[in-house]
Amino acid sequence: MKKLILLSVLAGIATLAWAQTPQEEVFNDLNKAGAVYYAYPVTEPQHVTPAPKGYEPFYVSHYGRHGSRYLIGDNDYKRVLDLMQKAHDAGVLTPLGEDALQRIKKVWELSEGHGGDLSALGARQAHDIAARLYDAYPAIFKNGGAVTARSTISLRCSLTMSAFCEGLKEKNPLLQVTRESSNKHMSYLCYHSQESSDFNGDKGPWREEYRKFEEKHVKGERLATSLFGSSEYILKNINPTELAWSFYWLAVDMQDTETGVSFYDLFTKQELYDIYQVFNYRFYCQDANYAGGRGMAFTNCHPLLRNIIAGAEAAIAGTGDVATLRFGHDGNLIPLSGVLGLKDCYNSVSDPYEFAAAFKSWKIAPMAGNIQIIFFRNKKNDVICKFLHNEQETEVPAIKTDIFPFYHWNDVKSYYETQVLK
Repeated sequence: MKKLILLSVLAGIATLAWAQTPQEEVFNDLNKAGAVYYAYPVTEPQHVTPAPKGYEPFYVSHYGRHGSRYLIGDNDYKRVLDLMQKAHDAGVLTPLGEDALQRIKKVWELSEGHGGDLSALGARQAHDIAARLYDAYPAIFKNGGAVTARSTISLRCSLTMSAFCEGLKEKNPLLQVTRESSNKHMSYLCYHSQESSDFNGDKGPWREEYRKFEEKHVKGERLATSLFGSSEYILKNINPTELAWSFYWLAVDMQDTETGVSFYDLFTKQELYDIYQVFNYRFYCQDANYAGGRGMAFTNCHPLLRNIIAGAEAAIAGTGDVATLRFGHDGNLIPLSGVLGLKDCYNSVSDPYEFAAAFKSWKIAPMAGNIQIIFFRNKKNDVICKFLHNEQETEVPAIKTDIFPFYHWNDVKSYYETQVLK
C-alpha cells in the first residue's frame, strides 16, 4: 500500500511538472493564439470506453459549431491590402513590408468573395466528424432510421450541416435525413436575451475594463516599424493598434483556409499571446461564466437545453430520431458547454489576468467544435449516457455516477431540470 501511495504522489508531481501555463500552450502551438479561430484539432478516431455489459447505443444528441471559415468579411483582407499597397506606392515599405504585401496579394486572390464562407477544410471537418461518429457507434445507425438536422440561418452553418449529413449518408444511404435552416429554429439554436445583448453591447459594464486591458496588451509599434521605413509616414498614416489587429486576423485564420501562407513571423510569440488574451477576454465575458455576468450567458442556452432533453425523451420513448443534429456558432457552443457542466467549461473568475487560465476558448470552441451526448440502453430499457466534447469523453462533475464515463439518464435529466432550469 505504501508503494502504491508513493507511486501516486510521484505521478502527481510529474503531472504538475509537465503542466503548461496558458502562455506556454500558445507558445508551443501558435495556432492556439487564434482562440476560436483554432482549426479543429481532432483528425483521428478517439478512445471509446465500452458500455457496461448489456447496454447498446441507440441515440445521439449533437450540437456543433460550423467548420473552419474565411475571415468574417472581404474587408478584413482588403483593408490590409489597400493599406500596404498605398505604402508601397509611397515607397516606404521595408523589405519585410514588401514581402508581407506579396503574401497578402496571394491570400486575397484565394479569398476574395469568400468573406464569412465555410472553407473546404471546414466542410471536411464536419464530414469527418460524422464519419467517425458512425464508425464509433454503428449500432445507432445500422437499421437506417430518422436523423433530424437543424442549423442557424448562417450559410456556413447550413453548409456544415450538409457536409455532416453527407458523412453519415455515405456510411449508410438508408438513413432518412431531414435538414432545415430556418428562423423557426433560431429560438433555441441561437437564442440571446435582450439583457445579455445589452450586457455585451458597446456600453456593457465590462467594456471599460476590457478597453484598458486591450490598450495595455495590443502594442503595434514594433510591427509598424518593421513594415514601414518612415517614422513620419507611420505618424501620419498608421494606427499601430489597428495594424496589429488586422495582421493578427490574417495570421490566425490561415490555418482555416489552407492558403499555404503564414504571417506568424511578423509577430513575436509574446505579441501573439497578448492579443490572444484580449480576444479570449472578449469571449469569456460575452459567452462564458465571467463572474460579472451572473450566469447570463448560460441562461441563453436554456431553450437549447430543453430541446436536448425533449429530443432525448422522444428517442427513449421510441417516437424520436436516432440522431438529432444541431449546428450553430461559437457563441452558442461556449455557453452550452458551461450550462451542461462539462469539465473546465464553467470556471468563474472576475480578474482579467486570470481569464486565460480559467477559460481556453481554443479548447472549448475551436472551428467545428462539438458536443455529443451518446445514449445507451439495456433490455430493461434502463438508459445511460455519456458526454463527448470535441469527440473526447468528458466529465460532468456536478452529477454523481458509479459508471463513469457513463451517467444514469434519470440523474442527468433530474439535475438539469431541478438545478439548471429551475
